[in-house]
Amino acid sequence: MARNLWIGKPGLLREIDQAARNWDRTAELNVTEFKSLEGRVTTVAPARTIRRLKLSWESLAPGDAQHLSRLARRVNGAGVQGSSLTSYGPLAVLDPASVNLLDPYQAAAQSSEPGGSDHWFTATGTVVISPSVNDTVVADFQDTTRIGWRHGVWAGWPVTPGMQVSWLVPADWDPALAVAQLDWKTADGSYLSTTAANGASVTGTAPAGAAFVTPVGGPGAAGLRGLAGACLTIGESPVAHALGEGCPAMSVTAYSDVPSTRLPYRSVSLDLVEVHGAEL
Repeated sequence: MARNLWIGKPGLLREIDQAARNWDRTAELNVTEFKSLEGRVTTVAPARTIRRLKLSWESLAPGDAQHLSRLARRVNGAGVQGSSLTSYGPLAVLDPASVNLLDPYQAAAQSSEPGGSDHWFTATGTVVISPSVNDTVVADFQDTTRIGWRHGVWAGWPVTPGMQVSWLVPADWDPALAVAQLDWKTADGSYLSTTAANGASVTGTAPAGAAFVTPVGGPGAAGLRGLAGACLTIGESPVAHALGEGCPAMSVTAYSDVPSTRLPYRSVSLDLVEVHGAEL
């Protein structure tokens, strides 16, 4: 399951088990160079880089091709019955090459928001998140405190029932005291159930009705603890300090659909870009 692409609206993910013929996942750096009269170069770059994906398949099975066509043309329907999801919102893409689905800055424990509100929230107890001298944030915990990791767009990281998810808490938490948990949620963000374990990591299987998962953890002791080195992964063992590659919301910017010589198979290509929202 982990090595295939999953794509679709949250709650309506579909597995594409045919390997893409071409697959480009290069981040867009947007670095601008300025050269002075003396020949010195100065560069200007945005604080964040966005991810672009370019995928193409030859002789794709009809069901998969139709799914991608619906996504590109925004005719996938209103999402899950009873949810607020629409066919015009961003797509979820679970990239099989990504080891750590946390945001890159989140995995490295770097935040530009007061109290780390862009990446973390207090699940139980009290915690104070503050900057550290080594360019990462630290958290002052009570012994009963648990914090959750926040996805920047949705109620959690997109999953589908039956999907195996593994979660590793920050690297400097004591495994003898720590608690790791996965909170499963429905498509409208409502709490569904929890999979928890004593120790540094936990693995759970998304239950029926699950559309999102939120990783949560507690160090089990009061005091200052770092938040770097956590890892959320699909179907594989998590790796401490793995580069966070994110699970960004994406939108289709280009699409082609060419009938194959072996009808009803079709050759399909998609270009996608990371977005904070996608409107009609």
